[in-house]
Amino acid sequence: MSPSDNAKDKGGMDSAAVKKDETRGAAANTEQLPPPDFSTFIASLAVSVLYSLGEVADPETGKSGKNLTMARHTIDIIEMLKRKTSGNLDASENMFIDKTLHDLRMKYIEAAKQS
Repeated sequence: MSPSDNAKDKGGMDSAAVKKDETRGAAANTEQLPPPDFSTFIASLAVSVLYSLGEVADPETGKSGKNLTMARHTIDIIEMLKRKTSGNLDASENMFIDKTLHDLRMKYIEAAKQS
């Protein structure tokens, strides 16, 4: 068995080439993403709530479904973050989290009424 055979995985791929490809892919994806900040984090949680409320379809299947328990739990997480970060957010972050929570609560109430 040659050294190059040792470097290949079971699918016949050269492991060094796979790692290089993964690294290049990760760098390319990172360049396209906005810098991480508090509002982006809250927005990602909000999208999770919308998915759980059935307002956003699964990107792989195109289907949507409701999971009100998960939606409520994620809203509770955002509320916890608001409490834990109290006094540490700037005015725009405070406004964003308040508006996001209000909108998500209203959507949750509407979804719960329909269930």
